[in-house]
Amino acid sequence: MSEHQHSPLRGKIALVTGGSNGIGAATVRALAGAGATVVIGYHQSLERAQALCRELPGAHHALRIGLEDQASHAAAAQWLAQTFDQVDILVNSAGFTQRIAHADTDTLDPDLFNSILCANVGGTYAVTRALLPLLRRSDSAVVVNLSSVSAFTGLGSNLAYCAAKAGLDTLTMSMARAFAPVRFLCVSPASVDTDFVGGRSRAELEKKAAQTPLGRVVVPDDVAQAVLACATHLRTATGARIVIDGGHSL
Repeated sequence: MSEHQHSPLRGKIALVTGGSNGIGAATVRALAGAGATVVIGYHQSLERAQALCRELPGAHHALRIGLEDQASHAAAAQWLAQTFDQVDILVNSAGFTQRIAHADTDTLDPDLFNSILCANVGGTYAVTRALLPLLRRSDSAVVVNLSSVSAFTGLGSNLAYCAAKAGLDTLTMSMARAFAPVRFLCVSPASVDTDFVGGRSRAELEKKAAQTPLGRVVVPDDVAQAVLACATHLRTATGARIVIDGGHSL
C-alpha cells in the first residue's frame, strides 16, 4: 500500500466541532488515522479533548468553540490562521437536543425551540462563516455537517430538532452553491449508539435496528467513516445528503 493510500489526508488540517465525545470523537480518530492534523473543537470538556489528543498518532490540538459564542469563533479563526494559514476540512458535529414528545408543546416552549434551532443551525452557520476565508485558501476544502434523517422523516427527539436538521440540509445545499469550489455535504444517520439523546437505551436502539433492512445499530465509527469518505473519496459530491441509516428511512 502506498503512503498516500495509507495516509490520504497527510498535510491536511481538519477542525471537528463537538470533537471530544461521541460521533465527534470517532470522527477525530478517523481523520487523524488518515494522516490529518486535527483540531478538536470542544465547549466545556477541555480535559476530555486533551485526553483524546494524547491518544492520537501525531500532534493535534484542542480549541474551545462554543456554538453560540461568536467571540470563540473569531478567536478560533485567528488562531487557525496564525498556526496553519488554512483549513482543509471542517466537520460541524456539535449540537444538542432533548427528548420531548412531539405533541408536548408545554415542554417545548418557544424559548427552548429557538435555542435548539439556533444551536443546531445557527451555530453551524456561525462557525462555518468564521472559517470560510481559511477554507477558501485550501485547494480541496470540504465542510461536512452532521445532520439526521429527522430532517426529512419528521421523526426525531423533538419538533425543533427535526426542523433544525431540515434547515441544516437546506443550508448545506445553499452554501454549496454560494461558496464553490469549497464542497459542502451532510451526513445523515438515524439513531446512533451515543449518549446524545438522554434517556435512550441500548435495548431501544437494538429494537429499532431490528426493523431496518440492515438490522444493525449504527455506531459512531460508521458515521466517522462516512465523514472520512466525504473528504477522501466523494470528490465531486457537493450540496448532497449522504444517508447512512441502515435503511431506517426506507
